[in-house]
Formats: sequence, structure tokens, C-alpha cells
Amino acid sequence: MCENHQGFEDWESLHVSLEIGFRHLDSRRLHIPARLTHTENHRGLVNVVFKSPKSEVIVDLLYAWTVRDYSLGKAQTLLGICTGHIIGLHHLVPFSSRLRRLVIRSVELIGYKVFGGVEVERFIDLLEYLHVTVEDMDKGFKWAKILLVTLQSSKGVQHLSHWYWELLVELSISWSQFLRGDITYSPQITTFLTEAQEWSKLECWMGTVWMMWPPGTSGVTEGDLAHSTLLLFHQRPGAAQKLEQWMERWSQKHGENIPEPFQQICKQAYEPAQLVAS
Repeated sequence: MCENHQGFEDWESLHVSLEIGFRHLDSRRLHIPARLTHTENHRGLVNVVFKSPKSEVIVDLLYAWTVRDYSLGKAQTLLGICTGHIIGLHHLVPFSSRLRRLVIRSVELIGYKVFGGVEVERFIDLLEYLHVTVEDMDKGFKWAKILLVTLQSSKGVQHLSHWYWELLVELSISWSQFLRGDITYSPQITTFLTEAQEWSKLECWMGTVWMMWPPGTSGVTEGDLAHSTLLLFHQRPGAAQKLEQWMERWSQKHGENIPEPFQQICKQAYEPAQLVAS
């Protein structure tokens, strides 16, 4: 039908086909036993569907391209065609719970690189609208990577809300070991948060750093990490207890010992005189 679309007076028949194929499927299902053949003709379908005032037709299309295995390169390529439409979609059509679910899945599949190439500010705006939770995710480690790379941009570290910093902590507790080799530590984030006195975000960031890049695993120096953590504890005394809780959960999750330098820093946090001196 896509290949012969020029013969139609309109695309309504394609809308109906999408509805028949995908409208009544459970959007929580990741796979269906179908092989979808994707061609360049789908670009025309994308342009028409995303202009439709029928938001559920958009959901049908996104479902059609996200139900196959995550390694399917063709599906990712087709979703990439949709990027420019998805990034501002929340300003154009009302979001049903089903549309939100499929947009979150699409963002997960596409990844930050493509969206960042469109416009970082608009991508952050989309994330803030979606208010993604752990329960929304199919692959948590993919979202951890998306957030880490987003924060490495100047716009991301400045404008991403505290909600996503806390979400990054939760994802780090579960997925830090799987990401150490993919994402490197960014001292610019620590510097920005310190200079901007964003102590609540620095609290989340230090927790992430200790789980993701403990000293001796990634080139992060113990001295720099200790200094930033002690500064945080001085400015936000309750952070020591919160980081200890995060690290205990992380330790139990992965069967790793909590780094000795971290334990020593926490001890100093409960000795005010030493903490101020540091």
C-alpha cells in the first residue's frame, strides 16, 4: 500500500490499515510475530500520519515500528525518520497514556544522539513533558545512557530538572556496571553544579559518580572525588546519609563492597570540625 500511495486520493486507507493492525494490541508488548518490510516509501507515510489530528493513528504507526527486536536496525532507521515529528509532538496533539508509552519507547530506541542532533533544548522539553519513570522503561540501561549523555551537554546540565537527576541515581543503582565502559566521567558536570551551588543536583550526581566510576575503575582520581563529596556534605549535611543509603542498595544489588574511600569520607561528615577544615 505504501508503494502505491500515489494512486490513492488520500491516505485514509492506510490509516485504517494501521488501526486494524495495531490499535487493539497491548502497547506493553514489545514483540509480535510479524515481519514488517520497511522501505523509503514509509517517509511519505510518516509525513501524512504526523499531520493527522488523530493522535491514535500516530500511536499505531509508532507501535508498528517498535514491536520488533531492539537490535533491528531497520526499525531504528525508520524511527529516526520520525525524530523531527516526535520531538515537538506534545505541543500539537493531546497525549493519551498509550501515545505517551509509545513515545517513551521510541525515544529509548532512537537514543540521545539523533535527538541531540535535532535540538537539545527541544529534547529536554520533551523529556520534561514525558516525566519518565523506571516503570515506563523497557531497557533501563538505555535510559541511563540517554540521561548521562544529555547531562554532558551544557544545556542538559543546566536545564534538566531534579526529577531526572534522581532518576539517574535509581538507574545507576541497577545498571552502573553495564555502563562504565560506554560513558566516561565528566568533571565539567561536577564543576558546573558546584559553581552554581546546585547542591540537590550535586547530591544526585555524587551518588551516581561513586556508583558509576568509583576510584580505580575509570581514571577518576580519589582526591578530586573526595574533595567534591566533602564540599557537598559541608553544604548539605543530610546528603551523607542519603548517599550511604544509595551505596548500600548498590552494594546489595551487585554484590560489590562499598569503596573504602567513600566510607572514610562519610565518617568525616559526622565530625563537623574536620569537615569544615576539609
